[in-house]
Amino acid sequence: MILVLGIGGSFPYGFHISVINYPSMHIKKFINETWLERHGSPLPQENVILLWSFIVSSYGIGGLVGSVCCGYLTTKYRKKKCQMFTNLIMLTAALFMGFSKMAKSFEMILLGRLLYGIGIGFSFNIHPQYVGEISPKKLRGFTNATVAVFLTLGKVAGQIIGLGQLENPQPRFETQAPRDMMSR
Repeated sequence: MILVLGIGGSFPYGFHISVINYPSMHIKKFINETWLERHGSPLPQENVILLWSFIVSSYGIGGLVGSVCCGYLTTKYRKKKCQMFTNLIMLTAALFMGFSKMAKSFEMILLGRLLYGIGIGFSFNIHPQYVGEISPKKLRGFTNATVAVFLTLGKVAGQIIGLGQLENPQPRFETQAPRDMMSR
């Protein structure tokens, strides 16, 4: 149960915090290409950066909304149902973001990030409480510590995926002498 709650609870929070920096140039290019296709002219660089900023900050706004609503909804529907519901929210967010390129809509990325934030706002509040409640008294300290472990694993996973070397591996050492030295 610790593993299931960790992967559905604090892991996504760490992952989404660290993974947003990696695709920035791809998403900015996608925003500009989409705008160009819709309106026939490219979007000024300042506006691309502004839209990118909205995409990044929508995650935090969603987290605020999810955290504020979490207390009321967990008392009404209980923690287990709310935790399962957050996974549905995150699945919906993943679908929005996954199909955004096919739909040629950068707004879907914005909505997906907002939904991820709402899901994380719920999940990050529910996960430590629920893990503490369902664990035996002898293991409560250990199980509550797993929240931080999964958060860190999420950050590490996001940073590994964000490594540019995984996308375009460049040779570290030149095997031949530079051309200008060979001509001498």
